[in-house]
Amino acid sequence: MNISKGKRQLPYKVVIYGAEGIGKTTFASKFPAPVFIDTEDSTARMDGVDRFDGIKNLDEVILAIKTLKEEDHGYQTLVIDTFDKLELMINDKVCEEQKVTGIEAIGYGKGYTYVAEKVNKLLGALDALRMAKGMNIVIVCHAQMRKFEQPDEMGAYDRWELKLSKKAAPMVKEWADMVLFANYKTFVIKDGSSNKAQGGKRVMYTTHNPCWDAKNRDGLPDQCEFDFAPIAHLFGKTEQPKAEAPKKEKPKKKEEPELQPWSPDMNETEKKLFELMKTAKVTEDQVIVTFHEKGKFDGIMTIHEINDWEFIERSVIGNWDNFLKAVVKYGKANPFTK
Repeated sequence: MNISKGKRQLPYKVVIYGAEGIGKTTFASKFPAPVFIDTEDSTARMDGVDRFDGIKNLDEVILAIKTLKEEDHGYQTLVIDTFDKLELMINDKVCEEQKVTGIEAIGYGKGYTYVAEKVNKLLGALDALRMAKGMNIVIVCHAQMRKFEQPDEMGAYDRWELKLSKKAAPMVKEWADMVLFANYKTFVIKDGSSNKAQGGKRVMYTTHNPCWDAKNRDGLPDQCEFDFAPIAHLFGKTEQPKAEAPKKEKPKKKEEPELQPWSPDMNETEKKLFELMKTAKVTEDQVIVTFHEKGKFDGIMTIHEINDWEFIERSVIGNWDNFLKAVVKYGKANPFTK
């Protein structure tokens, strides 16, 4: 085990939140070589933005992250825009699994616990992508104002927070290296018997304040213009995580899909499944998408994570021709699109 000393410039984990329409998506698009998981079609009217098309549910988000982690590409930043919409997708997935119509119907607050578990797992997948590919991760959120009461003081005041659930918000803030709050800077002037707001300059806050959450570890000014320029110097060079030298492989025909190599700890059913996939030229991504569309093995990113091999033996291997028809119908991985 190596011991190192001094600074290491690793890829950043950034959260950007703020008022609607202030320009969060445009700001995120200025990060180095970004690709978007766009849950709200925020980039639909932006030219030159790369995005995954058709992100409508949690399974498709997980597949997009897996695609970035396993395939060759030139992207340096993944932007999730927005995470509050993604949390609603997670809510929908939990409700689907629990066979209820709303998260409150699960009872005793368990629904929010299940959501928090999936949020934690998703943040872990983003960390794995960051270290595997050296990518910055940028999360965009809306902001909301909540009444905050100090437990040991009198009175209460309003403060801006991430528009996430009470369990998800602190998890996302703790995960991030940098939390930036964007807002309009206004001031009030007296106009006769009434007060009027003036100003409206867009600014971003980089450090904590009783009225908002923000943080950074790079000595940024407490307040600066809401533009990428004040933080651009942080993204000049990032240290790429060390990786093993790639193994030399025999060239493959262009049309032949790349299959997951066998590993020593595969069971016999798993080996049989991969043999059938190889013969049919079916990729691991296509099989996983098909499982997700059929409501099986939620959240898995590799076949090796499957926990019901009797089902695979009986319903997949033993019913291979019909399963292949489902693969043709559902099993298409999300492509990169512009």
